[in-house]
Amino acid sequence: MKHQSSLIHIRKNLARLTICCLLLSCLLVLFQGLWPKSFIVYAADPTVWSLVWSDEFNNADNSPIDSTKWTAEIGGNGWGNQELEYYTNRVDNAYHSGGSLVIKAIKEKYTGSDNVTRDYTSARLKTQSKFTARYGRFEARLKIPYGQGLWPAFWMLGDNIDSAGWPTCGEVDIMENIGREPAIIHGTIHGPGYSGGSGLSSSYSLTNNQRFADSFHVFAVEWEPNVVRFYCDGLLYKTRTPADLPVGATWVYDHPFFIILNVAVGGSWPGSPDATTVWPQRMLVDYVRVYQRATPSTKPVVLTETGSNRALGLDSVTFRASPFHLANANNFSSDQRTRLMLLVANIDLLPGDDASVATAQAQDLLGNTFSLPVEAVVKVPSFDWITEVIVRLPDQMANLTQAAVSVNCRGQTSDPAVIQLVP
Repeated sequence: MKHQSSLIHIRKNLARLTICCLLLSCLLVLFQGLWPKSFIVYAADPTVWSLVWSDEFNNADNSPIDSTKWTAEIGGNGWGNQELEYYTNRVDNAYHSGGSLVIKAIKEKYTGSDNVTRDYTSARLKTQSKFTARYGRFEARLKIPYGQGLWPAFWMLGDNIDSAGWPTCGEVDIMENIGREPAIIHGTIHGPGYSGGSGLSSSYSLTNNQRFADSFHVFAVEWEPNVVRFYCDGLLYKTRTPADLPVGATWVYDHPFFIILNVAVGGSWPGSPDATTVWPQRMLVDYVRVYQRATPSTKPVVLTETGSNRALGLDSVTFRASPFHLANANNFSSDQRTRLMLLVANIDLLPGDDASVATAQAQDLLGNTFSLPVEAVVKVPSFDWITEVIVRLPDQMANLTQAAVSVNCRGQTSDPAVIQLVP
């Protein structure tokens, strides 16, 4: 069973780690053994994200959606996009299976209670009147369907849609895909004067002939005052601010929004299914999670142990906690120098970023500073706001017993966190 606590989320998702440097896959053992209490600190720091709502979709197989969290919208009126499906509230179209929500699009003739008949059915689920949030990190792990005419989406609408109407209420499309573009997803904002085909959109593409339908991927936005940041698998691929709006247009992202998951069939953008489209089609949703923080910030945060300023750091080779030796015969690096793994929040990695995106330094009790060479900067999968920064302890720190380390990224420097050393 999955659980709702942040710590259990970490344990669950660290099992998927595929970090390619310095045996970082061993973090699973580390988090389950050495840091079960300390690691909760990331949720206590007001500048770092804390889980406020989620659905882990762990109900019994073939059971319906959790009606305390979701409402299934019903109808086949085209939904303003000339869509071809009829959305139902049937278990046939939305159900639990193997720890995931399944939204199933079926090719079948179906007539609803409104006497509208369509040749396809699917599901469109929303949290309206059950959960809304003003600002936060909205994240889902999805395996989307594939095929001409399919249109899966994970998105949000302003909760004032019934009074203000669309697009004045605002819309944030966290992830949209159309079947004829299997390697591309789109992130878009819509508002008055920039809606429909004029929405402010950007895309993210897989390489090497990969398709989003072939495996699960994590899609997210971080929405804070005057900014919406779009992520795919931990990479920030677009940032939107009021400066992007057309002249005279209004930024309408300052009130609560609700979440929508759906798989549309056909429509003016994806076009209709054809003979190549295979039926049925399924979108799998491993989880949907919403995080918030009390103090929005882009300043890096070196994570510390609960109730202290002591860094959550480990020897990245032997996975030993402090105090750290400058060198260790058990280190299998050629110079046997200690590499320190720091966990840092609020580092946004862009496609192509490497270790050069960050710098680090240490300061001793006398105010002397030491540069810490950064050798790797790696996201923790499924925790996109947490970055592992691997630094090497330099020879100049050989006689120190304590130092305060800080990390700089894109011109912003974290507050210092203390590490203990053995001279």
